[in-house]
Amino acid sequence: MPPANHDKTLQRHPRPLGGDPLRNIDPPKVSLSGLILNNKHIESTGEKEQLSLKKKPEWLRAKVPGGPEVARLRSVLKEHNLFTVCEEANCPNMGECWSRGVATIMILGDTCTRACGFCNVKTGRPPVLDKDEPRRVAESMRLMWEHAKLRHIVITSVNRDELADGGAGIWAETIVRTREACPGLSIEVLIPDFEGNWGALQMVIDARPHIINHNLETVRRMYPAVRPSAKFDRSLELLRRCKEQGVVAKTGIMVGIGERDEEVLALMDDVQRSTRVASSKTPAGSDSADILTIGQYLQPTRNHLPIDRWVTPDQFKVFQTEGLARGFKVVESGPLVRSSYHADHQADSLTGVLDEREQHNRSMMQKLLHPTA
Repeated sequence: MPPANHDKTLQRHPRPLGGDPLRNIDPPKVSLSGLILNNKHIESTGEKEQLSLKKKPEWLRAKVPGGPEVARLRSVLKEHNLFTVCEEANCPNMGECWSRGVATIMILGDTCTRACGFCNVKTGRPPVLDKDEPRRVAESMRLMWEHAKLRHIVITSVNRDELADGGAGIWAETIVRTREACPGLSIEVLIPDFEGNWGALQMVIDARPHIINHNLETVRRMYPAVRPSAKFDRSLELLRRCKEQGVVAKTGIMVGIGERDEEVLALMDDVQRSTRVASSKTPAGSDSADILTIGQYLQPTRNHLPIDRWVTPDQFKVFQTEGLARGFKVVESGPLVRSSYHADHQADSLTGVLDEREQHNRSMMQKLLHPTA
């Protein structure tokens, strides 16, 4: 019989040891018991195995959020009872992003139908779908856009595999309503794989966000442990379909979770090769995935996959150089880099959002100068 603390851990964090709790899709090929539940019973000694959280090196120290822009956005959020992923995840870049008018929100609830080994989002069967959410999100964005100088929004979500469209209908309506409510605001979406439902993906593409991001999260070999309900090639196909329709395509990975440096370089090659499509806009006559983000994996709790190593700033610079050499237009690579890091700069440089913003500003000026026109 396992010790009592094993049962307590399961009650405190009742996630399955890899896989979708709703159905049996591609069962994991490895057991994660000794990795995710860090109190594994050792038969020979009768004691428990404890994997301690590693102490962070100096280069992972982040500045405390501050400044007038941060205070203004925080005030708007509090006044209107709004929430951001930035605060919920305690993102190390929150101060820097908020000061530039960048924030991240999550739609489709707070309960995910998958149980990835790195993620701290609650796992289980989500409640009833909130069909009024797109309207409320758009109104929230308008408030932040008007009163807190929001200029770029990143929208993400949990996986909703129990829905026929994976939540794509809510995604599309949210994007459309937000564009209507906030002209000139650049919109980036960080989407799930919709289980390979390409019709659902098309709904998101047709809503025309400025950037579509889908994170690979880790190298191919690590998928059974890190993303047991996902498929590496399915995610590559998603990125290819986005790029094929002229969308700015973005992806990101964590390092320090068990991958090797050469596997990171191989992933870059896989992304570039798999997403390359014909294009008249590039000298080589072809175009591929645009943006890659690489950051250090940080273990959320003792119940998650352990940190394998601290990747040094010098190695992150090597990854950036290699990514640019392989054809990515932008590579954000550093210990504290997350998906939305410098996302506003990426939108400004790779999309037509600056023209949209300028057109909106001219329209507003005309209304001020000629109110009766």
